[in-house]
Amino acid sequence: MARVSQEHLDARRRQILDGAAVCFARNGFHATSMQDVLKEVDLSAGAVYRYFSGKDALIAAIVGEVLDQVHEGFEEGARSTPPPPPDALLASVLSRVLATKESVTVDGRPAFPRLIVQVWTETLRNDELAAVLREGYGVVQRTWARIVEAYQDAGMMRPDVTPDHVARTMMASAMGFLAQQALFGPAPVEVLRDGLRGLMSVPDRGAGSQSG
Repeated sequence: MARVSQEHLDARRRQILDGAAVCFARNGFHATSMQDVLKEVDLSAGAVYRYFSGKDALIAAIVGEVLDQVHEGFEEGARSTPPPPPDALLASVLSRVLATKESVTVDGRPAFPRLIVQVWTETLRNDELAAVLREGYGVVQRTWARIVEAYQDAGMMRPDVTPDHVARTMMASAMGFLAQQALFGPAPVEVLRDGLRGLMSVPDRGAGSQSG
């Protein structure tokens, strides 16, 4: 019997994850059954269950994959001296993540933003998924805090701002941009980049005159 190549196994796993993402984005987790996923990917139950034990495993795999991509993107930035400025770095990482998902669509529109909103909603009732998300966001948040410290060391950012506060704000910007895409339709990442660039250009005229 011919041995199945790793390339074939990886492609089949990708097919299942992309098909599940479409189903979840289209109908939500609760309204999606494993039968829906099997129909979407046009595979037998045995072929799918070889990779994933059920819906929860599929959801966890999709979330873990995205968090790994985001983390690696920011880690690359953190390894630069100094890191790219916040507007460019956030836009670059988000562009790369979205590019890997652009072929996964629902009704001709990118499924990824809708899927992300579904994931956030699911964490309100799924403690295990919430834990995965908290851990992943925590890793990204700590990476961003290191990036902020590098900005401050390089004189690119004022030193009296708490790195964790900036980290949370940058993450909130990315999350809000994805939520807008899910609600209002696709928008180029340059919109986020240019908006951040504009905010970063506002002079801090009143900080020195405020009394304690």
